[in-house]
Amino acid sequence: MEKKTRLIYCILTVFISLTLVGFPIYAQEAAVSVNELIEHSADYNGKSISITGEAIGECLERGEFDWVNISDGSNAIGIWMSKKDAAMITCYGDYKYTGDTVIITGTFYEACPEHGGEPDIHCQTLIISKVGELKNEKIPVAKILLAAGFASSALFLYVAYRQIFRKKA
Repeated sequence: MEKKTRLIYCILTVFISLTLVGFPIYAQEAAVSVNELIEHSADYNGKSISITGEAIGECLERGEFDWVNISDGSNAIGIWMSKKDAAMITCYGDYKYTGDTVIITGTFYEACPEHGGEPDIHCQTLIISKVGELKNEKIPVAKILLAAGFASSALFLYVAYRQIFRKKA
């Protein structure tokens, strides 16, 4: 009886483990890249998709909704979302900052009739997967030396130019 009980517990444990591990795979939409959306826009038109990227630029307010641009590193696309969702984004990427990394699930439109025929995504859910931060950019010493060399050359040429034209006048 003890062997049968252990076997039943083993089978039950394996079944529950596979169910719990496999569930998130079926519950989530497959993530799509912006390039994939652009290249195969007809295939995704009107469908619910999931996209991950960095919030870039700035939030553009339009009444009860906002536009946010998302870049996945290869391309960018506009996301139409509620003010409540847009308020969750605290940092937008630019030259000094890395923007919040967001996971957007929404409906993709190849040529949205509501927004002038441009491709966009209408956000249904937004998840902040990583908060943005200040970029810690270090300038290589070689660039500093090169810039100093160019500045010195420019100064020398300016002084030489002034000397030549001062003598002629």
